[in-house]
Amino acid sequence: MENQTTAAAGAGGAEKAAKAALKAEARQKRAQARAEKKNSPLYRQKRKELPWILYDVGNSAFTLLVSAILPIYFNALVTGAGLDATDATAIWGYAASGVTLCVAVISPILGSFTDYKGMKKPFFFFSAMIGVLGCAALGIPMTWVAFLALFIVTKIAYSVSLVFYDAMLPDVTDLKRVDMVSSKGYAWGYIGSCIPFLISIVLVLTVDTAISMPIAFILNAAWWLAFTIPLTKSYRQVHFVERGTHTVRQSFKQLAGVFKKEGGVKNRKGIILFLIAFFLYIDGVYTVIDMATSFGTALGFDSSGLLIALLVTQVVAFPSAIVFGKIAGKVSNELLITISVCAYTFVGIFAIFMQAIWQFWVLAVMVGLFQGGIQALSRSYFTKIIPAEHSGTLFGIMDIFGKGAAFIGTMLVSVVTQLTDSVNMGAIPIVCLFVAGLAMFIVAAKYNKPFIAQSQRLENETEALEAAQQNADEAAAADGAENGTSPEETNLVSHL
Repeated sequence: MENQTTAAAGAGGAEKAAKAALKAEARQKRAQARAEKKNSPLYRQKRKELPWILYDVGNSAFTLLVSAILPIYFNALVTGAGLDATDATAIWGYAASGVTLCVAVISPILGSFTDYKGMKKPFFFFSAMIGVLGCAALGIPMTWVAFLALFIVTKIAYSVSLVFYDAMLPDVTDLKRVDMVSSKGYAWGYIGSCIPFLISIVLVLTVDTAISMPIAFILNAAWWLAFTIPLTKSYRQVHFVERGTHTVRQSFKQLAGVFKKEGGVKNRKGIILFLIAFFLYIDGVYTVIDMATSFGTALGFDSSGLLIALLVTQVVAFPSAIVFGKIAGKVSNELLITISVCAYTFVGIFAIFMQAIWQFWVLAVMVGLFQGGIQALSRSYFTKIIPAEHSGTLFGIMDIFGKGAAFIGTMLVSVVTQLTDSVNMGAIPIVCLFVAGLAMFIVAAKYNKPFIAQSQRLENETEALEAAQQNADEAAAADGAENGTSPEETNLVSHL
C-alpha cells in the first residue's frame, strides 16, 4: 500500500513538473515572440510614427477651443468693457485675419531654416511651447486688449508648429505608409479633441465663468503639452540640407530659388499645379467648415441641433479618416482625393436646395465622411511629390495656399449672398471652387504620377538592399558562431 502511495505521489510530482515545464516553455515562446516583434522593422517603424500621430491629438484640442469657446469668451470681455457685441465680432474677425496673414508670410521663411540639419526639432519645440504657455495664460484675468494680444501670439505659435509638424512626416515614415500615418493623425485628432472640449463645455455651463474659463484653458494647455512631449523625445531628422557658414543668408537663397533648377526640386511643375488645385478645393472645404453654423442659423435652424450636428461631424470623421488611410494602401490617393472633391461638390449643390434641418444633418454626416480623408490625403500626397530634404520650405509654401484659402471662399459666399439676397445661392461659389480644384488636380496628377512612381521604385530598391545586407550579416554571424568566431569579427569580414 505504501509503495502504491509513493508511486502515485511520484506520478503526481512528475505530472506537475511536466506542466511546469510546458508553462515555462510557453512563457519562453511568448517572450521570444515579443522580442522578435520589437526587433521587427514594422514595429520600429510604428514606434517612430506613434508620437507624430499623438501630436495631432494634442493640438486639435486648441483648435476646437478657438472655434467654439474663445469667441464667446472674448465677446463677454468686450461687452463687459462697454463696447457693442458687433464690435466684438468685428475685432475678433480682424485678429483672425491678421494671424492668417502673419503665418502665411513667416511659415515658408521659418520652414527654410528647419530644412537644415538638426533644426526641425528645436523650431517645433519652441513654437509648440509658446502655444502651450500662451493657452494656459489666457485664463489669467486681463483686459480684452491684453487677451487679444496674447491670443494672437498663441495662435501664431500654434499655426507655425503645425508647419514644422507636417514637415516631419517624411522623417517618421516611408512612402508606403505615409497615407495611413497622415490619416491616423487627423482621425485621432478629431476624436481626441472632443475629450477636453466636452469637459470644458461642462465646466462653462455648470461653473461660474471666472472659475471655469481659467480651468478650461489650463486643461487644454496640459492636454496639448502631454501629447507634445513624446514627439520631441523620439523625433530624429533624417532628411536635411547641410548647413553652410551663412545659414540665414543661405535660407533666404534656398527659399527664393526652391523652384529653380539649382534649387533641388525636380518636379517643379507638378508641385505648383497641385498647390493651385489644393488652394481651390481646400478653400471650398474651409468655407464649408467656417460657414456651416452661420448657414444653418440663417435658415432658421435650432442652435442646439446645429451644435450637435457639428459634434456628429467630428465623431464621423474619426473612423472615416482611418478607413481612407487603409484604402489608400490599396488604391491610389489620387483617386481618393478625386472622389472626396466630387463628394464635396455634391455637398455644395445639395446646400443650394437645402430647406429642412434633416438635410443639414445629412450634409453634416457627408462632410464628416470626407473631411478627414481629403485633408490627410492632401498632406500625404504632397509628401510624396516633394524632395524630403526640402520639406520644411515646401510645407511652409503649402501653408500659404492653405491660409490664403481660409478667407477667400467665405468672402465670395458673403458677396453672392448679399447680391442675391439668398443664403442658398451663397453655396454656388463653393461648387465652383470644387469644380475648378478638381480640374486642376487631374492635370497636376498627370505630371506627378511619374515622379511618385520613381520615388517608390527607389525606396523599394533601398529596402531590398538593406534587407539583403541584414540577411548577409545574420548568415555571417551564424557561420561565425559555428566556427567559433565572434559576431564582430564575422561582420567585419563580411563587409570586407
